[in-house]
Amino acid sequence: MDSDAMPKARSQDAEVSLRHIDDVTGAIESLTEMLDRADDLPAMLRWVCQHATEAVPGADMAGVTLLRDGKPTTAAITDETVSEVDADQYRVGDGPCLEAATTGKVVRVDVEEAHERWPAFAASARRAGVRSYLAAPLVIDNVHSGAINLYGRQAHGFFEAEAALLELYTTAVEAGLRTASRYLDARALAGQLRTALESRAVIDQAKGIIMAARRIDADSAFALLVEQSQREQVKLRLLAERFVAGVAGTGGDDVPG
Repeated sequence: MDSDAMPKARSQDAEVSLRHIDDVTGAIESLTEMLDRADDLPAMLRWVCQHATEAVPGADMAGVTLLRDGKPTTAAITDETVSEVDADQYRVGDGPCLEAATTGKVVRVDVEEAHERWPAFAASARRAGVRSYLAAPLVIDNVHSGAINLYGRQAHGFFEAEAALLELYTTAVEAGLRTASRYLDARALAGQLRTALESRAVIDQAKGIIMAARRIDADSAFALLVEQSQREQVKLRLLAERFVAGVAGTGGDDVPG
């Protein structure tokens, strides 16, 4: 390359790099908007996969592997082909997605060169038309960890630049998912507390009715409810609701005794 062409080539490379960073930024912004709307982790992970294919050049398909009690499972995909390639890695307990998930390192693979190291993965990937593979570790919390996996149909589809872009994307994903996971946990706890308070209220109401009807103390009234709950194999809260409804004249039961 002559000296006049070199500055132009460098300028073009810089423009390409900036465009790719813009793609990652756009994917992260879209993902952030989605996290505000999603109701559960599986839905979030499906969006993570979709945006990953937009963020990293050469990524035709994407999936997320999660380790649950040490066992890998595919939690989200953009194409059923992903499940087939993942399943063969899980079956033999080895492959690039498992290496990324367990070592915490990005793994970049050309399928044609992976036969000796990961024969099961290489055979499965070739059958599926996958020729390039890129995986980055994903750690959400103490329970949820694994890897984001990208699948390319072109040979040598992923280079160091793409690996860096996936790392950048994954870092943002982890931060977003951790926040969302804490929110979902808090919402679930609030729901459990609300249910517990509602259960306590209706049980106390039933106890009060029994105390007045039987002229007994609170402990004895509660014991009567528990005994009937066990006899009928009905949850205490449901029995109390049925009893209170009956006393109110909507077709419930007589006073336990």
